[in-house]
Amino acid sequence: MGDKYTSALRGARLLVLGGTSGIGYCIAENALANGARVIVSSSKQARIDAAVQKLQDSIPQATSRVEGLQCDLSDLTALVPNIKTLLTEATKAGKLDHIALTAGDAISTKVIAEQSIEAIQSMGNVRFYGALALGSLAADYMVPSSSSSITLTSGTMSQRPLKGFSAVAAWGSGIEGITRGLAVDLAPLRVNLVSAGAVYTEMFSDIPKERLESVLASFREASLLNQVGTPEQLSEAYLYCLRCTFATGSIIEVDGGRLRK
Repeated sequence: MGDKYTSALRGARLLVLGGTSGIGYCIAENALANGARVIVSSSKQARIDAAVQKLQDSIPQATSRVEGLQCDLSDLTALVPNIKTLLTEATKAGKLDHIALTAGDAISTKVIAEQSIEAIQSMGNVRFYGALALGSLAADYMVPSSSSSITLTSGTMSQRPLKGFSAVAAWGSGIEGITRGLAVDLAPLRVNLVSAGAVYTEMFSDIPKERLESVLASFREASLLNQVGTPEQLSEAYLYCLRCTFATGSIIEVDGGRLRK
């Protein structure tokens, strides 16, 4: 009886775009631990090679179930052909059951009056246009069933922005709309979104060391749990989206209670 709850991902084929670090890496690791076959994708081959080796070292029994493929989502002029090439390569051994998109663009937190239109647009190349392009192509490369899913990524700044996050909030709100629209357009494929609060990933390395602790403290203070999230914690939300075959068009908030404080 219990096996039906623990074997949902056994043998499933999962592609993680942005799977070489942070939340994406932990989704890949968690899925491998649950028996899935995983393909991690990034724009840099060196990062792919390092992530694949790290995953194989972490879960030795899954060595044959993980691979990596390169794909650049940042160039809008090549976005569709790049994703098409990725999906073609990823399905040589069979159609995909699941896709998770955690890749994103660098963001600017200047007040909106200090940002150029070009800078604002660049924040959405991967996370917004990349999600739309992926949605436009994915159905041909996925098992056509409610057991299959696409999971996108946004953040709580779309619902409760801080000062300087107007553009981030706009793109995040757009991704929420993409999720609902694709859930309708791609049914019976399921499409969901994980909306994350503050999560301590490699991106925090961009913060000067002398400021890091105060930044983390402010995020803890904004949480009901007095925590900053971890990529491991967030990966559980994505695995729920993969497993729950009755969830589609949903926004899963994983924010330590930030939106309730």
